[in-house]
Amino acid sequence: MYDKVVILTGAGISAESGLGTFRDAQGLWAQHRIEDVATPAGFARNPDLVQAFYNARRAQAALAQPNAAHLALAQLQSSFPGEVILVTQNVDALHEAAGSMSVLHMHGTLAGALCASCNHRWPAPPELSSNSLCPQCQSTAARPDVVWFGEIPYHMDRILSDLETCDLFVAIGTSGQVYPAAGFVDAATAAGAKTIELNLEPSATHSRFDDARFGRASAIVPAWVAELLDERNRD
Repeated sequence: MYDKVVILTGAGISAESGLGTFRDAQGLWAQHRIEDVATPAGFARNPDLVQAFYNARRAQAALAQPNAAHLALAQLQSSFPGEVILVTQNVDALHEAAGSMSVLHMHGTLAGALCASCNHRWPAPPELSSNSLCPQCQSTAARPDVVWFGEIPYHMDRILSDLETCDLFVAIGTSGQVYPAAGFVDAATAAGAKTIELNLEPSATHSRFDDARFGRASAIVPAWVAELLDERNRD
């Protein structure tokens, strides 16, 4: 039976809470090019546009509530007798709102602000602007503390170490199109772990998983968690 589980969650787990992905045909992402609002170059070119975009995302996320999938993973963390490492590509705080602890936000969080000048971090106000001051160095270089395309995700050393020592890796609601997260299944497989994909539909990397279950996250994640806990309790 499994002693260490690493779970990766993507935008699909938060979709039922009203937070769309950048592949959705509607929503905030559909109104902008990724190059304009999610890259360092876009921020340098038009910081007001980027700040307004993330202010809107921050406001949207603040109204969202965790769904049954978030709650099930929180239950797994609290009830599983082994170790459960929760890694997310999401910048919302729905895992924490559901009760999960020590979530590794590899793409940062909307709740944080970052100084592009001195790298100081602080809790983000509801709105940031090109005039927002860094409380550490007083420069007007405040930006959302999120990882943009072309930047290195956070916590990578910790995540790769956990993948090398886990015996079960589960990807939930991920597209399998964004690296390095899309390569996590390969790292886990190389470590000898079993791998499972839980998704609305097959991802770009689904063929590299040992097992897969498809459907709404609010249905398949609680069912999988209940099954895993039942199996562990029978051992």
